[in-house]
Amino acid sequence: MHVNEFVGCQAFPCQDVNKSSYLVPSVEINPDSVTIIMISEASPADPADYYYAAGQPSFQQTTVTAFNDAGIQVSTIRDLLDMGVYFTSAVKCGKTGYGLQTQTIKECSHILEKELDLFPLVKAYLLMGDVAIKAVNEIARRAGAGRVIPAGSTYKLRGQEYHFRGARAFPSYLQVGPSFNIEKSKRRMIAEDIAAALKISG
Repeated sequence: MHVNEFVGCQAFPCQDVNKSSYLVPSVEINPDSVTIIMISEASPADPADYYYAAGQPSFQQTTVTAFNDAGIQVSTIRDLLDMGVYFTSAVKCGKTGYGLQTQTIKECSHILEKELDLFPLVKAYLLMGDVAIKAVNEIARRAGAGRVIPAGSTYKLRGQEYHFRGARAFPSYLQVGPSFNIEKSKRRMIAEDIAAALKISG
């Protein structure tokens, strides 16, 4: 299955994103093999940096490092896909500024919702940063389930149990971008969250 054959954006209504960096994963994947979904913030400004791009894209480099930190010896995103870990972003276009408007996150959460529907056997969701948390909360709200992750600082929320669609949800920090290699405490917490999700997924 190729996810981009099933979900996507048609209208591109958002004002604070760059449509030229629009990306929905096109990688070949068996949806029944996926037990963990890691959701990051937005697509990179340069599509060559995306998870599934050829060569050594920056999203792959920091994500692989994060899993290495968690004790998983892998070298590529394909290695992780083969382990049942799927990667996507909450917002499918690159940002034009530092942050993202709430309306943009809500709009793109409809695409994310359809994307997550494709994976029936997920046991853990890794929500990497505030945008991913807000997007999943929006999906849950539309379903009448209320917030998945309560309001508050991520470091205060970590370590508690949250559930989304019958699976565990882990609020964590963004594992892509330059801050990953700078903020050592967040990098350690990301590794802990990954290890906890892997333990659940079996």
